[in-house]
Amino acid sequence: MRISTSQFYNQNIQTMDNQQSQLGTYYQQLSSGTALTTPADNPLAAAQAVQLTMTSATLTQYQSNQNSALSSLQLEDKTLSSVTNTMTTIVSELTRAGDGTLNDTDRASIAQALQGYRSQLLNLANTSDGAGNYLFSGFQATTAPFTNAVGGGVNYQGDNGIREAQVTDTRQVATNDSGSSVFLTVPAVGTSPVAASAASNTGTGLIGAPSITNPAIATNADNYTITFGGTPAAPTYTVTDNTAVPPTTTAATAFNANTPIALGSGMQVAIKGAPAPGDTFSVTPATTPQNSSVFATLDAIISALQQPANNNPTATATQSNALTTAVSRFQNSLTNVTVVQASVGGREQELQALQTTTRTNSTQTQSNLADLTGVDMVTAITKFEQTQSALQAAQQTFVKMQGMSLFQYIGG
Repeated sequence: MRISTSQFYNQNIQTMDNQQSQLGTYYQQLSSGTALTTPADNPLAAAQAVQLTMTSATLTQYQSNQNSALSSLQLEDKTLSSVTNTMTTIVSELTRAGDGTLNDTDRASIAQALQGYRSQLLNLANTSDGAGNYLFSGFQATTAPFTNAVGGGVNYQGDNGIREAQVTDTRQVATNDSGSSVFLTVPAVGTSPVAASAASNTGTGLIGAPSITNPAIATNADNYTITFGGTPAAPTYTVTDNTAVPPTTTAATAFNANTPIALGSGMQVAIKGAPAPGDTFSVTPATTPQNSSVFATLDAIISALQQPANNNPTATATQSNALTTAVSRFQNSLTNVTVVQASVGGREQELQALQTTTRTNSTQTQSNLADLTGVDMVTAITKFEQTQSALQAAQQTFVKMQGMSLFQYIGG
């Protein structure tokens, strides 16, 4: 078969072009460390690489969300620890205020201390993060949640919104708790009913904390009023269940300070001293609004401790009852804060576990992507050198063959 000069040139040039192109590909792989420079290099691997890249980006975003959520919860946890410490100190002050040896000056001093602790609680309730977002404002993150209300208590400026972070494909974690759920409400479970006396009482009756005799009785959660009648020498009382429809009232019963008063069939309360006819006492669920605001409770007891009571049995009884009520309310609020903090701690632990899992998955994804797209440097260098040597040989051969001609031999 005859090979024309043009064929000879075309074949050699095509060979060198192919080798030059292959050499460029190897060089690019070596310089970039990536085996897949274009999808055409390996379409199947390229498709898998796209999927792995998307997965890696998603995991990176989840890691960012987890870190942000954990930071928010850690700040809330720290704040709630301070709230718990302050409230525990307040309970101690309330217990000290019940010491019968104290005088008006002593109680006024305690009231002043409680006012300082109240300010601490309000500052903690208005805690914000470094970006100016308030922890307990719900969705109203840029609005301070609490302001003092005229006449006592606070106004809540936030809402009940719960901010959530997407931390996995199928899991969202709450990163905050609303101020109303922390400072203005208490749970029905784990708390105790609250006993109180009417401010208008004129006797010296002292009501104690209610006791549950049968937890299974539904009427334990009802609202009761105890009304005294009869005469100072022969007092009687009636018990009204205000929750029943219509309200029910027991028959008048002779009062005996040594006999607890039954409230329905599952609860009772003791009243000591000498209640006067017309005096009333109440026992209400812990969840009742007047029982569940930390700040309203504090304001009420501060006001009670500032009232003179020396040598005044009625005023002394009123103060003692106010202390009993305040301690019950505060213990319930403290229970609520503890429950919320436990929930925050549970979410922190979950996020920390998710962080470990996400880091592991991200590392594995990156490893798979590197295996798929990365260059085997030893193999790539070997192929580069082989192709380079072959190209050099082809170039030298082409140069020599260019000089070959029949006319050289004729002329020789």
